[in-house]
Amino acid sequence: MVTEPFTELVPLPAEGRVYEGTAQPGLADCARSGRVRLDTIARWLQDVAYGDVADAAVADVAVWVVRRTRIRVERFPRFGELCRLQTFCSGFGRAWAERRTVISSEDGDAAAVDAVSLWVHLDPATRRPFPLTPREIDLYGASAGGRRVTARLRHAGPGSANNARRWTFRATECDLAGHINNSAYWQPVEEELLLSGDEPEAFDAETEFRNPAQPGDKLVISDGARRWIVSADGEVHASLLLS
Repeated sequence: MVTEPFTELVPLPAEGRVYEGTAQPGLADCARSGRVRLDTIARWLQDVAYGDVADAAVADVAVWVVRRTRIRVERFPRFGELCRLQTFCSGFGRAWAERRTVISSEDGDAAAVDAVSLWVHLDPATRRPFPLTPREIDLYGASAGGRRVTARLRHAGPGSANNARRWTFRATECDLAGHINNSAYWQPVEEELLLSGDEPEAFDAETEFRNPAQPGDKLVISDGARRWIVSADGEVHASLLLS
């Protein structure tokens, strides 16, 4: 039984910075049914996050690495649908911050997707966590509203690998950081959805990233609503909780 609570999805702030972007899913972003895939949504989240820090002229201050992401889908965006993405800082820690993103129809209809990610703030030279700068706190403090968040790992570790299947990460899934991009970790779950034959109307899951993965063969261990992506020698790269 899953006992860990999913990360809270706080509402849009009454004040403070809210950055907006758009996305329009193309042919390579969708399942055969026309719904947007989970790995596409994860890419949108990181792209709009970068758009925010670039627009605020703080993109060079730090390297942000995602620790945890929850994606809750009330309605999957569809092929060709122009979507509005609203993102804001929803909490601070010593060397990390939480970012909420709301994805809705471009015309402003009710949110289709709610997401929240915890990002660790790394020094660009040493790649070690370091505190947020006064400039960043000034930019994002109002929307965070004094809310404090923790970066500690919450998901349980894997048990037996008796119920495991092979998974391969490809070299084309590596990003600028030199390891598998976080969006690729949603593909094993997306594969399950596609192979089940039933198109989901809604979805809610959380991924926690532990040790960066390199291309090659992995194992996906399943236990009820839990999934773990591990290396052949048992190193845990990520865990997933499905609702």
